Amino acid sequence: MEINPIASFKSPISGKFGVPRQSGLAPSLEGEVHLLAPYKRPEALRGLEGFERIWLIWGFSLNPDSGSMTVRPPRLGGNERVGVFASRSPFRPNGLGLSCVKIAAVDAGQGIIRVLGADLADGTPIYDIKPYVPYTDSHPASSAGFVDASEWKRLKVIFADALLPDGKEAPFSEGQMRALEEILAQDPRPQYQDDPSREYGLIFAGRNIRFRVEDNVLTVIGIGEAGVLP
Repeated sequence: MEINPIASFKSPISGKFGVPRQSGLAPSLEGEVHLLAPYKRPEALRGLEGFERIWLIWGFSLNPDSGSMTVRPPRLGGNERVGVFASRSPFRPNGLGLSCVKIAAVDAGQGIIRVLGADLADGTPIYDIKPYVPYTDSHPASSAGFVDASEWKRLKVIFADALLPDGKEAPFSEGQMRALEEILAQDPRPQYQDDPSREYGLIFAGRNIRFRVEDNVLTVIGIGEAGVLP
């Protein structure tokens, strides 16, 4: 079967680094689903305004298939291997992702769905959209294997005082600041790296965010233009 994108995703995160590891982990993160021709027609979204959430079926366009039948989930520290089909690794035989996101607004005329909490990078191809139906899609009592046994620790996020001075224009809107803190709190570093002297960076909303992590505290040390060190 050959499939083609029906939409493209617009996000403030332009690369793999910093993308939330699962949908819903950064609930303030805004993004937009832009329908592509010939699907960019008002009738394609008719009735969607009555739903609170949707499923997005999309492509890991930034990741080639590694060909490996085992992967190293971040939840297990990035060193222990499990079968690829027992994980949600982005390195998959067919490179398909599945995400449940919250609808913020539907603009049927423009073919745009504004969503919250997506774990997709900017430009990600979307292959299908389906409404989330709680009575069949929600199973909160289900066991989740190694996920249940491995607690994910959120980091405390702080900004160096000089980055957010009083009286000066903030680099991001209030909503973007919440989303950025949620992304950073999930610890975007590779889980096998724990060097407090190492400086990391990610691109968010056109800005280069530089940070370090020590003792479960992430400190943002610089905010500059994309591609330029602060």
